[in-house]
Amino acid sequence: MLTNKGKYGLKAMLFLARLEPGSSAMGQEIATANNIPKKFLDAILLELRNAGMLRSKKGPGGGYALAKSPREIRIGHIIRTLDGPLAPINCASKSAYVPCQDCEDLKTCSVRITMSKVRDAMSDILDGMSLQDMIVFAETPNADLMYNI
Repeated sequence: MLTNKGKYGLKAMLFLARLEPGSSAMGQEIATANNIPKKFLDAILLELRNAGMLRSKKGPGGGYALAKSPREIRIGHIIRTLDGPLAPINCASKSAYVPCQDCEDLKTCSVRITMSKVRDAMSDILDGMSLQDMIVFAETPNADLMYNI
């Protein structure tokens, strides 16, 4: 499930993706425009910057801006940065696998197999979609048909 942290991070990144190229926005501006608590947003923006998706500059003319074009930033990368692995349960994760203590046979566990399929489907969509795609998706009628969603 997407947490508030992940949702706010996506909203902030979309806000920045819609800015004119070369522009930046202050944290307060992003927070106000998206109804995000400023202190919480500051922590989110720091994580996104540390992951290489944002750049920041202090002082006049400063603020936050995307470090790459909206076409290069994948939604899956944003969500994993803020919320961790996409898998609904740890034993289905590729990057943070932890076996279940009650599992008798990993290879035949129906729950793990099913949740692995859920993880793969989520990953296919989120890693295949960029910030630019999200903008187009929201602004284009019937865009869901373009993405087979």
